[in-house]
Order: sequence, then structure tokens, then C-alpha cells
Amino acid sequence: MASSLVCGVERSLGGQAWRWRHSAADATDDGFKPDDLIDQILMARGVARDDLPRHRTPTIRGFMPDPAIFRDMEAAASRLADAVEAREPVTIFGDYDVDGATSAALLIRLLRELGLKPAAYIPDRLMEGYGPSGAALVRIVEGGTRLIVTVDCGAQAFDALAEAKAAGAEVIVVDHHQCAARLPEAFALVNPNRLDEADEAAAHGHLAAVGVAFLLGAALLRTLRARGHFGARPEPKLIELLDLVALGTVADVAQLKGLNRAFVAQGLKVMAQRRNIGMAALIDASRLTRAPACSDLGFALGPRINAAGRVGTSDLGVRLLTTDDPLEAAAIAVELDHHNEERRAIEMLVTEAAQAAAAHQDNRAVVITAGAGWHPGVIGIVAGRLKEKTRRPAIVIALDGAGIGKGSGRSISGVDLGAAVLAAKDSGLLVAGGGHAMAAGLTVAADKVEALSDFLEERLAGDVARAREDRSLLIDAALACGGICPDLCDALEAGGPYGAGWPAPRVVAGPAKVIKADVVGSGHVRLLVSGEDGRRVKAVGFRMADQPLGQALLAAGTRKLWLAGRMKRDDWNGRASAELHLDDAAFAD
Repeated sequence: MASSLVCGVERSLGGQAWRWRHSAADATDDGFKPDDLIDQILMARGVARDDLPRHRTPTIRGFMPDPAIFRDMEAAASRLADAVEAREPVTIFGDYDVDGATSAALLIRLLRELGLKPAAYIPDRLMEGYGPSGAALVRIVEGGTRLIVTVDCGAQAFDALAEAKAAGAEVIVVDHHQCAARLPEAFALVNPNRLDEADEAAAHGHLAAVGVAFLLGAALLRTLRARGHFGARPEPKLIELLDLVALGTVADVAQLKGLNRAFVAQGLKVMAQRRNIGMAALIDASRLTRAPACSDLGFALGPRINAAGRVGTSDLGVRLLTTDDPLEAAAIAVELDHHNEERRAIEMLVTEAAQAAAAHQDNRAVVITAGAGWHPGVIGIVAGRLKEKTRRPAIVIALDGAGIGKGSGRSISGVDLGAAVLAAKDSGLLVAGGGHAMAAGLTVAADKVEALSDFLEERLAGDVARAREDRSLLIDAALACGGICPDLCDALEAGGPYGAGWPAPRVVAGPAKVIKADVVGSGHVRLLVSGEDGRRVKAVGFRMADQPLGQALLAAGTRKLWLAGRMKRDDWNGRASAELHLDDAAFAD
């Protein structure tokens, strides 16, 4: 509909229409106030008018469900309560990414406060791969632990959990990945994405594993409270562990709606208090001189924890987030920082090779690249880069000398890659595989890669075509260049925290004329533009220099432009200013 176009842009330099994020119905709402910017932002993200107060200030109390709505939650909490009362050994088995590390750290810290000394087991990405293996679980049992809690893994570990049960283990699975109709043999499996969950629980399927672990913690404390456990001892303050929940939720790119948004909003407050010595050391190693913002969790803190599982020692993240020794915390944080630099260098090499391999796949709905010698620790990041560049789902596979490939995939909105990977596994094309809508992991024989590509092409081509055809850039507000200012940046934060599923407001500024344009850093396009109101604004297009949009901006000359992007406050050198991080542009003349 032409009437919904922003600034009349039907096809931008990025090849898409610009449309208002809010629906036309908003303007006919009797209570609609076009000058109430935060309410407009909330409603544009799906909040009903009568639910605005709860969403303006997202609290845990306002969004927390009764943990008992989830299948097996009460059984899991009761079994853990038994372990607390009997001082029983417990091992937390976590994935090697940020969600796994924070989930494990949360349960370890909580169980410590309850008097236990839980052990942590984080598998090595290269030697053991994703998720629990039967050999690892049996070793844990042989070491004297019968109660094992897997976090951020286990929903598809059929053989491993069967071996563990035969060895005498009781395994509680705390996960959020997609489940099959058949469930593995676990003492309890707590996962909002179980196919047999009721609608009330399934509505929380967007939770990261650390969010599910928090709910289990709440159920455990309630169970112990009902048993009179805290009559003569203090009850742990679960709320003080929300910094871990915030970090894991954002780093796992979970949708920041509902309970997740409350987790992050409140978790950032806890993080600012620097109670967790390891988290504080991580913040310092990330060279942040202020309390972390939501974006810092995904771009500064998360990558350093992830670096441990990608190119370092897999348990470094858990050790950092559970230590109470400032010297140990500082040393681990520095080591993670070094691993992150190493990861960046490796990632750059694999990205170049994968992009070259993908160059001839313009006609494919799903981009799949495979290479011998590629480091498995960076393939997820590289898949994300390919997805951004091609605007299609992408899978990157690292092949080893034995002809086995470890793959990681990233998807686009509207295309469920996790379900497709599960279907490929069920069809016999994969050794292992699973995930969720936007991300998936797999193990595949080298001689099955082509067949996998054909399978995904047939299954997802229609979804990808529809997703790309329906692609529009959604806009929240249109401003003169002078509107790009620190005060408006601060005002818009009241609608946050922003992230996946709850996008930061995107604005259009202009018309503007380019005063200066150049390429800086790793292919970033930097602009200085002047608006018709006489105000000048800085804008940056990240990694756009070799893309058609970036080339058009560099060659714009005297033509006037509309610029679309997210405003970012800049306090460099003590001077408050604001700039625009570009998503797109269009000629205004």
C-alpha cells in the first residue's frame, strides 16, 4: 500500500520499501496519542494499549509465570531439593557457549548458597562436540555423582542419556532447543519447546536456557521453602543472579519480549552493582568504563565468554562466572580477552574462504559452504556473516580429515532452520542436528553435503522466497537531521532494552546532502551530511564499503538522501553527541 510508505520510498538503494512499523489501526485508536513516542514504540512491537503500564517498566514480578506450568518442573525441583537436604553430589553439564556457561554458573552459584559443592562439566568443542556424550556422563557417574543436570543441551541426547541411565545416573535436562515427539530417557526434561507442552508454557518458547534455569531455581527455592528448609538459615536471593540471565539471554539472541525483556532490564541493574566478581572482571577486560548496556552484552561481554569454547579452554567462562577470587577472575578475564583476539583473526580467514565458496550460489535459497581445515569454533559467526551478506539462511561446515563435517547455521526471519535441520536428521542425511528457528548445528558426512543442500533447497525455497519478497524496512519515526541528538537517544531508551524480537527504534533523517564520505576501519562507510535545517550529522554504514549500498553512498555527490538507521549516543572525549548507524538510504530527489 503506497499510503504506508515512509518518505515515498518504494525501492531504496538497498532494494526494499520503507514502511511504518506501527499499523494503520493505531491512528484510529481512541486513545492514540501521536506525540506519546514511547507508547507508540511499545504498541508497534505488539503491546496492547491496556498492557502498556506493565511494559513501560518490565519487572520480574510483572512477567514471571508459575514455574509449575512447565512439564517436569516440579519433579526436577523436588529431586534437586532432595539433593540439597542430603548434601548429595551434583554435576552441572553445560554447553560451551554463553547460554550454557551462564546457565551452569547460575545453578552452581545457587546450589553453593544452599550448601552444596556442585561440579561443572563443559565438553570440549573440538574433542567432544555439542551436548552430552554417553562416555562423559558415565565418567561423571564413575566419579561419584549420580545426579546430573544438563543445561542448554540434552533435548536430543537419546543415546547418551540412555547410557547414563543404565550406569545409574539420574539426569535432569534443562534446555530450550526444539524437541522431537520422542523424548530422551531423563529423570526430568524441562523445556518450553517440548511438543507436549500446554499453550501457557509453550508461550515461553523464546526463553534462553538460562531463563529456564532461573525458573528451575525459583521452583527449587519454593520447594525447599515449603519443606521448612529456611527456618534456621537464610534463603538465597535468586534475583541477584539476574546478571547471568541477562548475559545469556542477549548473547543467545533470544527474543527480548515478555519475560526475557524483564530479565534483561533487571539483570542490567544487577550487573551495574558488580556483585559477581567474575562478571566485573569481564567488564573491565572489555574496556567498558561505564555500566554495561544491553548492546554490550552481545558485542563485548558475550564474545569473550564464547571465545573460551571456540578457541580456548571450554570451561573458562563457567570458572570466571563462579569464582569468588578477584585475582583468579582478573587472570581468566585477561585470558578470555586474548582468546577473543585470536578468534577474530581465525574468523577473518574463514569468512574470506566461505564468502569465496558462496560466490556461485546466487540461485540457492540456502547458502551452504564447506571447507577442510576451517576452525569449527568460528563457523557460527561466519554463517551469520554470510546470512547478512546474502540475506538468506546460511550454513558453514568445517570438514575434518576423517570426512566428517561440523556445521552451524543462521537463518532469516520467517524461515525455521532448526525444524529443517531436524527433518534432515530424521531423513538420515545427518549424523546429528538440532537447534531453533534462527540457528542450528549439525554433524554431516562430507559425501552427504550436496544431498543436504538439495534437501534444504526443496524444503525451504518457498519460505525463503516469501521472506525475501515481503522484506521491508520498518520505520518508527521520521526526523529532520537536527532530531539526531543525545536527548532523543536518551528518551528512546525508555522503550528498551532493545534486541532480537524487540528492535531498537529505526528513524529516517533528511533530506540531507553528503559533505564528506570515506571508508574507514574494516570496510565501514563514514558520512558527514547536512540537512535542510542546517544541522550536520555523522552516519556510519558498517561493513558496507563493498556492497552496492555503500558504493552508492560513496558516489552520491550532491544528490540529496534520506538516511535510515538507529541513533547512537556518543560520549567520546566527554562531549555528548549522536550519530546514525545506517541500515539503508534512498535518494530524495
